[in-house]
Amino acid sequence: MITILLADDQRLVRAGLRMLINDTDDLTVVGEATNGVEAVRMHAELAPDLVVMDLRMPGLDGIAATAQIRAATPTAKILVLTTFDDDDHLFPALTAGASGYFVKDTEPSVLLDAIRRTVDGDLLFSPALLRRLVDRALLTPAPTVAEVPLTPRERDVLRLVGEGYGNQDIADRLHLGVSTVKSHVATLLAKTNSDNRVRLAVYASKLP
Repeated sequence: MITILLADDQRLVRAGLRMLINDTDDLTVVGEATNGVEAVRMHAELAPDLVVMDLRMPGLDGIAATAQIRAATPTAKILVLTTFDDDDHLFPALTAGASGYFVKDTEPSVLLDAIRRTVDGDLLFSPALLRRLVDRALLTPAPTVAEVPLTPRERDVLRLVGEGYGNQDIADRLHLGVSTVKSHVATLLAKTNSDNRVRLAVYASKLP
């Protein structure tokens, strides 16, 4: 069972998320924070698998709370869910350590899938945000494929990362274990000098 901490100052939003999440067989809400200070404290107390974090909250905001949680627990998974889709909120959240970024008009099924995939280790974004991140990343020179030797299996995994598939989907398509896929992704990140899956997707776009 995947455990989730909700952090949002709007009661109706928390109630809607709680109903959506608790209606599944594999996800459950274990706590609700109304501000960043509570989110940091409750994360330390409950150790959830994932935090669904709003950005604009009274007192300590979601970006600062994300930074504090990740400083205390570097492996913490935090999925931002906010009304703001601008760069002024997106990039500070990613810098603070957010594992993904979605806007609140996201389809419920997409959000649930994002929660599962984020816990699985994927870095996920709303489609429009991902396109913007990739476009921006393309402006930064990346090594050519010829400079980095890849095995045939690594190329297969890389192509699927570039198409936006998560670890479980890649495992299913290549008939591999999820742990094997995670190992390949980690190797690819190191080989291509990519700091996240977005950069890896950009690199994949350069495959011949």
